[in-house]
Amino acid sequence: MARALTHLDARRRPAMVDVGAKEVTHRVAVAEARLRLPRAVARALRASGHRTKKGPVFDTAILAGVMAAKRTHELIPFCHPLALENCQLTIEQHGAEEILVRCEVAVHHRTGVEMEALTGAAVAALTIYDMCKALSHDIEITSLRLQAKSGGRRQFVRAAGREGR
Repeated sequence: MARALTHLDARRRPAMVDVGAKEVTHRVAVAEARLRLPRAVARALRASGHRTKKGPVFDTAILAGVMAAKRTHELIPFCHPLALENCQLTIEQHGAEEILVRCEVAVHHRTGVEMEALTGAAVAALTIYDMCKALSHDIEITSLRLQAKSGGRRQFVRAAGREGR
């Protein structure tokens, strides 16, 4: 059977999905964002201990990502408000000119947390861009993707070798 879009009612109008009858399960989602920095920006960022005049870049991005994940329902119209039980962001230099942002979110609920993980990773990446743009506007957010989800009807794990560049 072909899958159908879930956020449409019988008349094909936009509608929030009713999750009231779904079973509460432990749901986890992991998303990643990648940033590519010009060589001079990457070098300056490493030399400064990942600090700019605006403050500690990675720490600020982690805070922004967690805040965004918790408020996803305020940004994306059909996301259900969720009391997140866990939201962990990690940010690391990945190679000489790339930064990898990883956001893992967990909850016991009737709906998944993919959008919260994606929103957390995206806002953390945007925060890094904002804090480093004084060095160059040639910074790129090169990917944003779901890496894994579990706990609902369908599980998902991104296949190895599909990291995306």
